[in-house]
Amino acid sequence: MSDKPSGALEVTLSFLLGTAAGFILGILFAPASGEETRKKIQERAVETGEKAKEGYEKIAKEAEKGIKVVREKTTEGIDAIKEFVEKKKQELARKPREMEKEETEEGK
Repeated sequence: MSDKPSGALEVTLSFLLGTAAGFILGILFAPASGEETRKKIQERAVETGEKAKEGYEKIAKEAEKGIKVVREKTTEGIDAIKEFVEKKKQELARKPREMEKEETEEGK
């Protein structure tokens, strides 16, 4: 489960870095005034920041879902172990009584 969010994070970061690099290269080689170029860079930086935030939020939600599933499965496992231990306790408590019955029946 931990590989999936990590992989999604890597893909998101790679996408954002590629987008930013492509944009910056495009702006630097496109003919425009310095003011226009700065404005475009600022707009793209805001857009990229918003996309990064959305990507982070998506990954965080997926991680929360994964944590919830792990907690549920852990609780189920603990309950199963408790039930198993309780059954074994009951079996062990019955054995001395059964052995005592056998001894008294053999003595008759």
